[in-house]
Amino acid sequence: MKCNRIILASASPRRKELLARLGAEFEVIPSGGEEVITKEIPSEIVMELAAQKAGAVAKEVREEYGRSAKGISEECVLAIGADTIVVNEGKILGKPADEADACRMLRSLSGKTHQVYTGVCLIRLETEKCEEHTFFEETNVTFYPMTEEEIRDYVDTKDPLDKAGAYGIQGICGKYIRGIQGDYNNVVGLPVARLYHEMLEFSRDWNE
Repeated sequence: MKCNRIILASASPRRKELLARLGAEFEVIPSGGEEVITKEIPSEIVMELAAQKAGAVAKEVREEYGRSAKGISEECVLAIGADTIVVNEGKILGKPADEADACRMLRSLSGKTHQVYTGVCLIRLETEKCEEHTFFEETNVTFYPMTEEEIRDYVDTKDPLDKAGAYGIQGICGKYIRGIQGDYNNVVGLPVARLYHEMLEFSRDWNE
């Protein structure tokens, strides 16, 4: 990676922790732009939302350098946007509205296999160049059957309330996960191994 400024366009502490595993220094600038969904296919939805996040931060950076005497000519900037959704039987499960909604989601996941999609967008900026690359990763997650008491006890911890699908695989809900097919980190919120290799390829393409 030859960019000397890497920006994660996300306020998620989980994504920040995962990106740090690549060993590169980066800063966090959460995207404040409005998210608009125009797609219907889950893989396309997450890529669209990731592109909106990275695009909003890239625009902010462009404006920042436009006000600076140094300008962007002395740096290469890479903005990384990501978005994750949970899909169960064709329905998208976002963050629960409240505890009752979290219970409803967990009941729908109990004893079944669902999909987790994460879209990632890379936007690279230089003086005369701007290029975008998006990709997605899909992981199948299978839950053990959960009793009503187990669902209630888990929701009482408040852990599900800020997570898509009303669960976090990396937390205490892990004891209800029967298995996964695919990248575990993708379920947490960022497929770091795939991201690393996509960044390398994107860098090569840029310099050809």
